[in-house]
Amino acid sequence: MSGLAHPDCGYPAPGHDDVSVQRAVRVEDVVRSFGEVRALDGVSLSFEPGIVYALLGPNGAGKTTLIRVLTTLLKPDSGRVEVEGIDVVADPRRVRSRIGLGGQYAAIDDFQSGRENVEMVGRLYNLSRREAAQRTTEVLERINLIEAADRQVRTYSGGMRRRLDLAASMVGRPSVLFLDEPTTGVDPRSRIELWELIRELVEGGTTLLLTTQYLEEADYLADRIGVIDEGQLIAEGTARQLKAKLGGDVIALHVGAADREAALRILTDIAGEPPSEHRGTLSIPAPDGAASLTATVRALDDAGLAPEDIALRKPTLDDVFLALTGRVAEIDSAPEPERRRIRKARR
Repeated sequence: MSGLAHPDCGYPAPGHDDVSVQRAVRVEDVVRSFGEVRALDGVSLSFEPGIVYALLGPNGAGKTTLIRVLTTLLKPDSGRVEVEGIDVVADPRRVRSRIGLGGQYAAIDDFQSGRENVEMVGRLYNLSRREAAQRTTEVLERINLIEAADRQVRTYSGGMRRRLDLAASMVGRPSVLFLDEPTTGVDPRSRIELWELIRELVEGGTTLLLTTQYLEEADYLADRIGVIDEGQLIAEGTARQLKAKLGGDVIALHVGAADREAALRILTDIAGEPPSEHRGTLSIPAPDGAASLTATVRALDDAGLAPEDIALRKPTLDDVFLALTGRVAEIDSAPEPERRRIRKARR
């Protein structure tokens, strides 16, 4: 990255890179409209091979449209898109031979076995029957589905179905893999298992572009993160870089419902702007660290307010997402005990 700052928000500028470096994916000024709606509005990004690039954004931001353009399922109205140096519009067949795609919903046949589903995809890659069967066994063993391989998919759990979809995307041995919200709708334990599979793939040399609405997922998996909103890439960098751009620590507190309005007024006076609010937590910047926390506690105490919980913490991707888009992410709907279990498993 060139290190240039985004002019509007102060975040790393998207889409800038050293053209002498090989790019696994390169997107330049891509526009794609559906009627009067511009799903992609001049998107530019690129990244090197062998990493996980996570694309974050709210529903309708343009994530899936960009994936469909990159995988040759949609043609851009304008701009240039390359995968491993191959133009996706000029030579889509060659691009398809190098990529794999896992969608938001498991693209599998319920009445076929897991093995039959994956072999069918292998045949679509123009593998011989023998080679498709061999590779199917390999990927099913790799994702721990070999014991259920000959069962009908309708007997699979949600996590098993997502793993099978991942197996189908791997059977062609793609060098670049696109996963569009691969863990949507799975339980926390299955999500962790999928994360580990994804990490193993990248360690084995696969390049991966991942779209997700789960900020913990991006934080855990991604080497680089792009934030897309209203069809535009509005920020890009590592998770640490994006968090650092918020500047300093954050004060986060919970108050009872009866004290919420008064707390909002006090925090707004302290910060000079309304606090962010996410899952019942009110947050404001703490430019002076512990001194800011002390001043906030004193101001609340003077008003007769006693927070249920108050802490000084580092910024999270939730804070970044809210600062950039003005919205909270559509994050995991699992209860907090399950979210704590995920965080514990990541350590």
